[in-house]
Amino acid sequence: MLCGIDEAGRGPIAGDLVVAGCIFNSDTNISGLNDSKKISEKRRYEIFEEIVPNTSYHIVVISPQALDEFGISKCMTKALLEIKEHLPTDSYLFDGNTTFGVEGLDTMVKADGKVAEVSAASILAKVTHDRNIIRDAKIYPEYGFERHKGYGTAFHVEKIKEFGYCDIHRRSFKLKALQQ
Repeated sequence: MLCGIDEAGRGPIAGDLVVAGCIFNSDTNISGLNDSKKISEKRRYEIFEEIVPNTSYHIVVISPQALDEFGISKCMTKALLEIKEHLPTDSYLFDGNTTFGVEGLDTMVKADGKVAEVSAASILAKVTHDRNIIRDAKIYPEYGFERHKGYGTAFHVEKIKEFGYCDIHRRSFKLKALQQ
């Protein structure tokens, strides 16, 4: 059986990085699967609720503090190893072009739009990431995280200039717009 793996939140300057692995049950048939970025937010949430009871999955949430302390590569390696530990199977496929040094892992660019298990992992990761950043938006309403999901938009950069960094910002991620 195949374990599809994908991540969400690698590029933002705030919030968690989320990595998900997903194995379909033998009778799983979920319609509408695709790269999570190509599905509306409403539909992603609906599909998420269909994925959860029909698969074996594991979601790893990596904090901004861990990303700052260890870097993305080490955090990705740890997450991929954790998924392999929690979802033992004979085949793993990770969306992208690097294994981050994890053995027994195949990669495929744009697998999240081509392979159902990776699409499901993409949706699990994206919905988890977005729910977490929306939760954080209630704690730090001045940044508008619910609008930009932690990405370095012009609005977000202006809010950082106005209020400084908060606890969910990745201080190791440097933006030219914020450099002195």
